[in-house]
Amino acid sequence: MKYVDFLKTQHAVHMQMYEALPALFPLISEVGILLQATIKNGGKILLCGNGGSAADSQHIAAEIVGRFQKERKGLPSIALTTDTSILTSVGNDYGYDYIFARQVEALCTPKDVLIGLTTSGNSANVVRAIETANEIGAVTIGLTGGTGGKMNALCTHNIVVPSNITARAQEAHIFIGHCLCEIIESD
Repeated sequence: MKYVDFLKTQHAVHMQMYEALPALFPLISEVGILLQATIKNGGKILLCGNGGSAADSQHIAAEIVGRFQKERKGLPSIALTTDTSILTSVGNDYGYDYIFARQVEALCTPKDVLIGLTTSGNSANVVRAIETANEIGAVTIGLTGGTGGKMNALCTHNIVVPSNITARAQEAHIFIGHCLCEIIESD
């Protein structure tokens, strides 16, 4: 029973963060409706992030392309975190800060949405991707934590999870991502 008290503390912090999420429900709903419209209008959803946020980007894109809760046709979504040849060549030739922006430049259109996941809201490569998508005229969505960082001023909508703890923000990001997937499928 060595870690029982530790686990109780972690659970309490997790629940405190989750209890604050209802304040974000109107924004999450608005973003879900926007994603539905994007797909209906022939656009696609691109996602990017680093580390755990890269994995979450891939997870959400997989739910959109494959299926989430119900059988339906595949929907257009791309995680910009998965092509190692692009990531390493762009990182080598232009620098790590450009690994997502270069893909946005090549793949994103004004009909699309870019979702950038960064718990701090300040990851340079995600920020550059958002800036590039804005220049193209795409809608930009942030999934951040803490204060929202630089993404507050850059994103069309920034969903800021009320936690400065990376793990807690990422737990909420996947909950939000699942909710967005379910909204997309509900139409």
